[in-house]
Amino acid sequence: MAELEGLEFGKSDFVLLDEVTMEQFMENLKLRFEKGRIYTFIGEVVVSVNPYREMDIYGKEVVEAYRGRELYENPPHLFSVADAAYKTMKRRAKDTCIVISGESGAGKTEASKYIMQYIAAITNPSQRAEVESVKNVLLKSNCVLEAFGNAKTNRNNNSSRFGKYMDINFNFNGDPTGGHINNYLLEKSRVVQQQGGERNFHSFYQLLRGGSEEMLQSLFLQRDPSFYIYTREGTSSEDRSAHKAVLTALKVIGFRAQEIDSIYMILGAILHLGNLEFATDGESVRVTAPQAVENIAILTSTTAADVSKALLFRTVATGGGEVIDKGHSEQEANYGRDAFSKALYERLFSWIVSRINAVIEVKDYNPVLHGKNTVIGVLDIYGFEIFDNNSFEQFCINYCNEKLHQLFIELILRQEQEEYDREGIPWQHIDYCNNQIIVDLVEQPHRGIISILDEACLGVGKVTDVMCLESMDSKLGQHPHYTSRKLSPTDKSLEFQRHFRIRHYAGDVTYSVEGFLEKNKDPLFQDFKRLMFNSTNPVLSEMWPEGRLDITEVTKRPLTAATLFKNSIVALVDKLACKDPYYVRCIKPNEVKSPMLFDDARCRHQVAYLGLLENVRVRRAGFAYRQPYNRFLQRYKMTCEYTWPNHLMESDREAVEAIVKQHDFHDDVEYGHTKLFVRTPRSLFTLEQERAALIPILVLFLQKVWRGALARMRCRRIRAIYRIMSCFRRYKVKAHFWEVERRLGGVRTMADYGRSVQWPAAPAALAHFHAITQQLYHRWWARQVVKNIPPSDMAEVRAKVAALSALQGERPTWGCGRVWERDYLSHVSEGCAHFVQVSKELKNKDQFSTILFSGFVRKVNRFNKSTDRALFITDKHVYKLEPRKHFRVLKKIPLDNVTGLSVTSGADQMLVLHTSSKDDILVCLQRGELCPNQDRVGEVLGTLSDHFTRSVHWGTTYQSRLTFTTKSLSLAHRLIVEIPLQKSLHDGDGKKMPGKTSVSINFELQ
Repeated sequence: MAELEGLEFGKSDFVLLDEVTMEQFMENLKLRFEKGRIYTFIGEVVVSVNPYREMDIYGKEVVEAYRGRELYENPPHLFSVADAAYKTMKRRAKDTCIVISGESGAGKTEASKYIMQYIAAITNPSQRAEVESVKNVLLKSNCVLEAFGNAKTNRNNNSSRFGKYMDINFNFNGDPTGGHINNYLLEKSRVVQQQGGERNFHSFYQLLRGGSEEMLQSLFLQRDPSFYIYTREGTSSEDRSAHKAVLTALKVIGFRAQEIDSIYMILGAILHLGNLEFATDGESVRVTAPQAVENIAILTSTTAADVSKALLFRTVATGGGEVIDKGHSEQEANYGRDAFSKALYERLFSWIVSRINAVIEVKDYNPVLHGKNTVIGVLDIYGFEIFDNNSFEQFCINYCNEKLHQLFIELILRQEQEEYDREGIPWQHIDYCNNQIIVDLVEQPHRGIISILDEACLGVGKVTDVMCLESMDSKLGQHPHYTSRKLSPTDKSLEFQRHFRIRHYAGDVTYSVEGFLEKNKDPLFQDFKRLMFNSTNPVLSEMWPEGRLDITEVTKRPLTAATLFKNSIVALVDKLACKDPYYVRCIKPNEVKSPMLFDDARCRHQVAYLGLLENVRVRRAGFAYRQPYNRFLQRYKMTCEYTWPNHLMESDREAVEAIVKQHDFHDDVEYGHTKLFVRTPRSLFTLEQERAALIPILVLFLQKVWRGALARMRCRRIRAIYRIMSCFRRYKVKAHFWEVERRLGGVRTMADYGRSVQWPAAPAALAHFHAITQQLYHRWWARQVVKNIPPSDMAEVRAKVAALSALQGERPTWGCGRVWERDYLSHVSEGCAHFVQVSKELKNKDQFSTILFSGFVRKVNRFNKSTDRALFITDKHVYKLEPRKHFRVLKKIPLDNVTGLSVTSGADQMLVLHTSSKDDILVCLQRGELCPNQDRVGEVLGTLSDHFTRSVHWGTTYQSRLTFTTKSLSLAHRLIVEIPLQKSLHDGDGKKMPGKTSVSINFELQ
């Protein structure tokens, strides 16, 4: 707990100081710095002192310790303010922002990185892939932007040379869904010139020191940075590892390989441009190193001739519309080269930011489907700068810090006090330093410094920096925060016609007017724009869209650099003002980057101009939390029995008073006209704790009620559904019966007894009943048909039915359509008398009563030899006769010995009679050619099957059963009918014989 932190570490919140004086403030700040406590609260504001060393206070355990905790529950930390901003955004669905301010080297960039890491660590607990991808891109973007936008200065080894504001978008679950990055005023002049002891942007050194040999060779570069004019100042041991990290980050973000190559080709081209030198040859100027021009042309995907022309000539359109090429002087060529280098790097940096934005932007967002989209903004912008030589860039940077300080004053000091007055809260007014007068000095229309600079840049004729300084002296001479040597002749720290001084909130800064107008105009010859637009490299061409304009086309004069920057800063301040702000105020403890030294005078100055003492005073006298009565009541009404679920009092204020009274902290609040003011966070935390404990109970109660309502509605719907289904089923059943009656009501009078009538489809409930009904109908129909058959034809009908049941469609033709005569030998002309005589003799001898079949056959033996024979089957025996010898009996087999019958599935007349003695008979039922419609296989099969089915032996009734393959049909005395499909035929000895697929029918007696 913050309040339980030992006294040996000082006060963890400056609000707890015994007396609010500069001496006590500095004493507490120094003690905490020396004890390794670099963070201290001022209410919800975190004061951070740069430790200039690595500290083990940002690990996973620390993240978990601060996750979801209130500000004062843990010692002061960056994670405290980050979690507070996140909770406010998630609980109240309000946009928040974290403003990190302080001078250069105070640790703002590192603070923003730790805040981003914390937000990434506490979100997306379900590890959804799309959310993790967004988090990775947001984190990796820091690495890329640091490489291309940061540089080593005399005050900071990793100084942000641009302003960055990042919006992180969250869905209703509190998970990041995207973001957007705004960049402000890249210090592009650093590309071509740095102050003594400083470096160019990190990206150049990372390329030269960390790039592979193949990469450097493809870019025509040498590894030594001192070889190039733009990078002569120093290197770092971290450049190699940083280069690998940047390459990895670019790939994670989603840059394509061609885009990454283009980035480093542009860096290589800038380094080559810096080494270009010009020489005057008579009246013309030439490049002293043509090979460098060739290298630049290759790296920019243009031609050497076009590059040389853009460097040495300027295309000018005359008043008559004529276009001429005007040669540069050596000075103009040098200026054009440097301007081109700066513009190349600035366009590259802006393109990288836009590419990152294209990846992380929120896609397919629909408020109706996805809920409210809330935002946390993180501002990491250059700090206040005072150098030995302060130019146009420092002027813009310090103006930006004035605007941010004004926002801090507006939101923390002035608006807070004005709100107390407006709400009628007793309040002792606290004086503070209002820097509005300094902001007006810079941005006031017509009289501000930016307006004077713009007038000078737009003026007719040659206007110099000195003339601009004189104009400022004449217009601003009476301003208390502006001075120059002309206005203060005795101040020898200022030079005539060169310096002017502004008394900023952070201290006096002397600016050199040299180069102000040139940097404000920010000119670049159109030839370079057209050269880059016409590049065959699509990435480079995309960066220069204005290059498509022809020189004769009239274009609007662009806004100056200062005006563009002012507009962007005003927009930034407006964006921050509409969010709930949280502040991190960074302090630089010394100028030598020592982790042990605490420069009291340096820190005292920063505390003063940051307005931290005033912040402490306002916080001690003010209130930590304020909320309109209706919103306070809406959030905490469940904690009081008199306000839940709805109160019956006259006003929301009375209901809020009931809540406060029940929790007994009425001494810690004040009632305004429209809002409740709570003095300490502890009271609010007590309410939050009780609310958090009640929410699950209320949720369960609401879930119970709602689930009960859903169950009852579902039950009513199901009952209705079943009732409808029941009625519909009854209707379908009745409708089916009506339809059957309509279709089949007159079948008795039909010629075919309704055989041609199509039955209606039955509903599922009547499927079984429908099948039984059809079966009954078919039996009735069969009986009607059978009744009309003469008794003399019944034996043939029974035989055909038996054959149909036995074959079951395995044989397509089996003589069903003809009359079965059975006794064919008695009807043939030749030998008829002889057969009749023989049959009478056999009848008298064997006492058979019925002839089942007789006919000529062709016998086939085991040696595949055939002989004409006659087959005679009675109800007692099977006879094989010799027709050529007056039908002499060659073989007689008792019918009881026949165990089976095999036929083929083809159209042939092959038939095998299997016997129990294994003496099988293989015959063809016709001699010579097979006559049409004379198939006799079915006749023999049906006759035998019908005979065995209807026979009664010793008073035993024979039963039948028909199945395929290995199953059987049991007849009297265990008659078995088998119909297996085989690939060959067997003779009587079981040997295979060539033939078609067969159908076997076996008869076996018990």
